[in-house]
Amino acid sequence: MKNSKLVFIALASLMFFNCKEEKETPKVTYEDTSKTEIKTTPIDSSQIAIADLPIQMEGTSYLLHPIGDFRVYEGRAKSTYGTSNTDKVSFTVSNYNRFELTGFLQNIKFQHTDSTEMHLLTDKKMVISNVSYLNTIFEKSKKQLLVYTIVDMDTNRDKKLDSNDIKALYISTISGGTFKKLSADMQELIDWNLVESKNRLYFRTIEDTNQNGQFDKNDRINYHFVDLLSPEFTIENYDPI
Repeated sequence: MKNSKLVFIALASLMFFNCKEEKETPKVTYEDTSKTEIKTTPIDSSQIAIADLPIQMEGTSYLLHPIGDFRVYEGRAKSTYGTSNTDKVSFTVSNYNRFELTGFLQNIKFQHTDSTEMHLLTDKKMVISNVSYLNTIFEKSKKQLLVYTIVDMDTNRDKKLDSNDIKALYISTISGGTFKKLSADMQELIDWNLVESKNRLYFRTIEDTNQNGQFDKNDRINYHFVDLLSPEFTIENYDPI
């Protein structure tokens, strides 16, 4: 019995160390060792779209209708995001906290408070995880802007968009217009910061310069800022190092 216990402990330890040595799933997978075009995958027919009740960012004239999905598994549906549950389904796809909307959203529909018409933010397949309203910019310049954190490409080529793919930074007006990608393709968004005194949005990205599929110390960090008062959201590079 004692020998059996020792064998079991040895096997368990071996499994533990093997698991630790496994590499993390790469966020980027290259084909033919070159940066070929990476396409998004078609919408899964098993996904069922659902919208939350609209929210209105404080001081704005637009309603935002968050659209997400839940999947049906053998008669049981499970939401990809949220906590409001019955026995079989969850009907919540987002969370809202004054100037920030979070979730796992497919899209957003915009509606002016004086209109019954609604329009989509984009016609492309994306996963929107965060939407922030820059209320302090509005207080200074009367310009109403939204900043988004989005996954827009299947960079690890697993045929789905999720948190294992590269995050990108986008911006739009409060109506969803002038929707523009700020970060470069194939560069992971690290963070962003608003500098109100200069009306600028600063952000950092990391580029997989050695093309090993991982973002690490050997890769290049790029620094950018956006002039929020420019009509086209002009992007500038800078080097603080």
